[in-house]
Amino acid sequence: MSNFPRRPPSLRNILAAACAASLAFSAGPAALAEEAAARQDIGPGGRPVGESWSRSPVFAASGIAATAHPLATQTAIEILKKGGSAVDAAIATNAVLGLMEPTGNGIGGDLFAIVWDPKTKKLYGLNGSGRSPMGRSLEQTIERSAAIVGAGNGIPPLGHLPVTVPGTVDAWFELHEKFGRLSMRQNLKPAIDYAKNGFPVSPVIAMYLARNEAGFASREDMISEYENAKTTYFSDGPPKAGEVFRNPDLARTLNVVAKKGRKGFYKGKIARTIDAYMKRIGGDLRYEDFAAHKSQWVDPDCVDYRGYDVCELPPNSQGFAALQMLNILKNVDLTQWSRGSAEVLHYIVESKRLAFEDVARFYADPDFSDIPADWLLSDQYGRELFDRIDPARAMTAPHELIEDKLEGPGDTTYFTVADADGMMVSLIQSNYRGMGSGLVPDGLGFMLQDRGELFSLDPNHPNAYAPGKRPFHTIIPAFVMKDGAPYMSFGLMGGAMQPQGHVQVLINIIDYHMNVQEAGDAARINHTGGRHPTGIDLDPVGRLDVEPGIPPATIKQLEAMGHSVNVVDNGIVFGGYEAIIRDPETGVYVGATEMRKDGSVSGY
Repeated sequence: MSNFPRRPPSLRNILAAACAASLAFSAGPAALAEEAAARQDIGPGGRPVGESWSRSPVFAASGIAATAHPLATQTAIEILKKGGSAVDAAIATNAVLGLMEPTGNGIGGDLFAIVWDPKTKKLYGLNGSGRSPMGRSLEQTIERSAAIVGAGNGIPPLGHLPVTVPGTVDAWFELHEKFGRLSMRQNLKPAIDYAKNGFPVSPVIAMYLARNEAGFASREDMISEYENAKTTYFSDGPPKAGEVFRNPDLARTLNVVAKKGRKGFYKGKIARTIDAYMKRIGGDLRYEDFAAHKSQWVDPDCVDYRGYDVCELPPNSQGFAALQMLNILKNVDLTQWSRGSAEVLHYIVESKRLAFEDVARFYADPDFSDIPADWLLSDQYGRELFDRIDPARAMTAPHELIEDKLEGPGDTTYFTVADADGMMVSLIQSNYRGMGSGLVPDGLGFMLQDRGELFSLDPNHPNAYAPGKRPFHTIIPAFVMKDGAPYMSFGLMGGAMQPQGHVQVLINIIDYHMNVQEAGDAARINHTGGRHPTGIDLDPVGRLDVEPGIPPATIKQLEAMGHSVNVVDNGIVFGGYEAIIRDPETGVYVGATEMRKDGSVSGY
């Protein structure tokens, strides 16, 4: 049995509302009784079925989309109904989300995707991440970063130093050339229309806009030119929920992309505008960096977890971290304990800490370093790591380090789309920390990403900054196969929470047989520990953030095991989830979306 607190009747406190709806993990009778006694707001009038999840999963036979914004979901369905493929719908959705959810994504950022193609019966992976400026050396980066944030503190999060080439637009055209059916003008038209005519801002995104505006205002010393961002997004302060927002500059930029294609962005007016802007503010990104950019098709790697093949993209993303965690956890039968037990959560945390040691040691641009992928994803190595876990006590430290910069409040968007032919798209896109660098090039209407903050400045590290190099990446789409057929496309937003969230959702579905919506509603944990690929190292044990749905008895036991537990009731640090499952017998889709965000699922 599972229980969860009732959602508050208003959205006055967005963060409290998101967490108050969190599903409590299954727990023993005593813990459930203690938790139930503490809640006086359940009362009569609950759901007639499915009381352990926030809403019903959505079933559809011909097409379905799950996104972080209802209007983006609606856009995807409209494109599918016009005859577009799932990829066409995904491109249209991403363009709309870049406008409506600029706190999570935009064409100034990067993109990763996994596509199931029913014609070739194959998974395709696309790495759409951009590279560092070719004209700036590691030595220059160290010197300029130290002048802003001090020596030994890495690359600053704002201004021109963390900016890398935006990869999203090129990735759109790579996807479209292989799998698109409608024209790019048709795919980008909804975003262009919304940017011209406006749309009402949704509640959670309004909250993130306010957070970003406050953050930029407090760190303007790091931003060499912030006026364009103020004019574009915060001319009258951060937009409030329900306020109609327009971005005519972005409409014009997207119109250039629709008419001129990728050349219009990377070899035309847009690239030259960014070049001139960067020269004006003392930045290093140049037209030549844009003209040289190219996305890369890659093969997803998969590991077996209890009969399901879980697939992620290889580095420079952190997708392998989820696979390594699963390879560790499959050495223990988690179902001998309840889902909310300290034992289950302890094994999840310790597997994460071990996997993130390898994230810090090896994950980087494969064009610049050799990554022992076969070894990292082997069953033997998973068993070796599992044997290092003390079932009764948290490790003092896997080595002696921890990450900090990977912990973001979900400044990413993930969505998934499927069409009538069986094509399924798992796509994630982000500007990285906050809305990005704080830099909006003159008249373009979008912010440049700050993904380059995740380079290491240690010249001996695989992820060391170098000219023309892709940084370590947190964003990861995921896919699950079963018996050679597509089973689920899913993802979860939020820095280092992403591989942890992937694993928790899969445990919920595979081990504890939750449905796809219930698996996402379940209260989550987020461990901020392990080594960091930037070389910025802090506390060796780290902190275990948990949502209020975790039983109090579990928290006490985890603390007795040596974990530093922190109950967080704002929902921000636990990511955002979307998923679609395909019934292998009927072909019917079932979708779920994140109750902690504004999104929705729709199908037809």
